[in-house]
Amino acid sequence: MSTPASTAQVLIEALPYIQRFAGQTVVVKYGGNALSGTEHADPLDVFAQDIVMLRAVGIRPVVVHGGGPQINAMLERLGVKSEFRDGRRVTDDATMQVVRMVLTGEVNPSIVSAINSRGGRAVGLSGADDGMISVVQRNPELGFVGDVTGVRTAVLEQLLDDGCIPVIATIGVDAEGQTYNINADSVAAAVAGALGAAKLLYLTDIEGLRRDVNDATSLISKLSAGELRGLLGDGTIAGGMIPKAESCLEAVALGVPAVHILDGRVAHVTIIELFTDAGIGTMVLGNTVEKG
Repeated sequence: MSTPASTAQVLIEALPYIQRFAGQTVVVKYGGNALSGTEHADPLDVFAQDIVMLRAVGIRPVVVHGGGPQINAMLERLGVKSEFRDGRRVTDDATMQVVRMVLTGEVNPSIVSAINSRGGRAVGLSGADDGMISVVQRNPELGFVGDVTGVRTAVLEQLLDDGCIPVIATIGVDAEGQTYNINADSVAAAVAGALGAAKLLYLTDIEGLRRDVNDATSLISKLSAGELRGLLGDGTIAGGMIPKAESCLEAVALGVPAVHILDGRVAHVTIIELFTDAGIGTMVLGNTVEKG
């Protein structure tokens, strides 16, 4: 049980980090796996509390969300078979309609509502709105799966300046107006780079990158982008960890100083990472020196 003195100590520990990041943009990618796999009684409410706290202490949070498990569940209910190639969902016209329905009609509004119920001012957006996230088709064999080519930040910057919290559904649009399904990790990296974010946090269902995928004690707490490229090259980072690692490198290449992979199933993991000395998960560094 906490005491007034211990509570005060926690606040004092958080103070330098609050001062450091006040006025800075922090992009938080909230994965569908973190939402569906958590053990919290109300995981979305816990997440919303963290995001509202960031805004309350002067940080400018932007939420980018996926929804893979929720899309899978809807496709299954509708009797639509899912096919994946190299970790990407093959997206025909029928699947694209379901993706849009789930991301913009279910997941996005639920996140916005949770944040607003905690006193935030969240605004739901789709990357297709006014061509905010532009894409090109990744591979004709994948159908409507896109790669990000640009992010228009004017609307996002205005919302942030107005004290709002943008919540972005990861749908993009090409030059002809066709909508595409986009990898949410890549969208988060592109948005963070375009906004000049101080940090990018990936909230997922793993505690971070491991040197041995089967050994929980081999968690990598901190490494440089160069070291991460080396681990990818020699096969240390393999299997399901590869896409997350590649997204970290994408973000660092776009100028984001520090990228974190965090276990979104841990209560208040965002606050633990940003406002405590210890940190948590895996941190990938660009050209700056950060806390461990």
